[in-house]
Amino acid sequence: MRGYQGSTARVLGIITLVVTAVLGSAYLLGRSLVPDPPRHGSAVTVTGADHPQYADQSAPAEPDPGRDHPTESPPAEVPEAPGQDPNFGPMGTRLSTGTNEIALTFDDGPHPDYTPQVLAILREYHVTATFCVVGQNAQSYPWLVQQIVAEGHTLCNHSWNHDVGLGARSPERIRDDLLRTSAAIHAAAPEAPVTWYRQPGGAWTYPVISASRELGMTPLHWNLDPSDWRAPGAATIAAVVLAEARAGSIVLLHDAGGDRQGTVDALYHILPELTARFDLHALPNHGT
Repeated sequence: MRGYQGSTARVLGIITLVVTAVLGSAYLLGRSLVPDPPRHGSAVTVTGADHPQYADQSAPAEPDPGRDHPTESPPAEVPEAPGQDPNFGPMGTRLSTGTNEIALTFDDGPHPDYTPQVLAILREYHVTATFCVVGQNAQSYPWLVQQIVAEGHTLCNHSWNHDVGLGARSPERIRDDLLRTSAAIHAAAPEAPVTWYRQPGGAWTYPVISASRELGMTPLHWNLDPSDWRAPGAATIAAVVLAEARAGSIVLLHDAGGDRQGTVDALYHILPELTARFDLHALPNHGT
């Protein structure tokens, strides 16, 4: 009887092992057929030792307090509230020059390859612009910050490392980021006013707007985006700008954050026509 019980126990044990193995194999097979969820990293991806590339300007992000993502996904264009001054967005972001002039703005630089080309073209057409600089890049290329200022352009704070989620951080962290960026700019150009702030990705929140205003900077948005950050090519960038430009337009362009040769080349098509139709000037250094 005991031998019978022992044999039964062994048989049951073998069956258990077989079932466990089969179930385990089925799980692994099923898991291998399910794609891994996307990994959410920083808004900055490194493409070279010295040249960071920034994420999609309008890409929504998901909550992750330890990473560079906002906790909300605001629209790329801040909508105008009914009856509101069309020069300003609902949170007070500047959407228009408020004049018949057009303002070209260049984000994410300075960059040693593209910014000098942009400056040369602007110089050729006697146009001044507004450069929204990233603190890390200002620190890395101070001579370009100095050249921007020397040629009569306006500077704008664009956060330390293009943190799209900065507006979801604590007030202390937001303030420290903006102060650190302005300090890097002033280390290169001590006398240069920094009276504008542009949130990366246009991901505005009330805390980041409040912090920028407390530090004497006006939140700067845009009302014409040719999506040059997607690198669609010079012809497409130029066609959009020339078709949509209006008196008061604030045009969003980029001189860093990726391959910006298309933007550089587009300027040779944009500037001859725009300068014939409008006055193009940098935004004023006093903000609004």
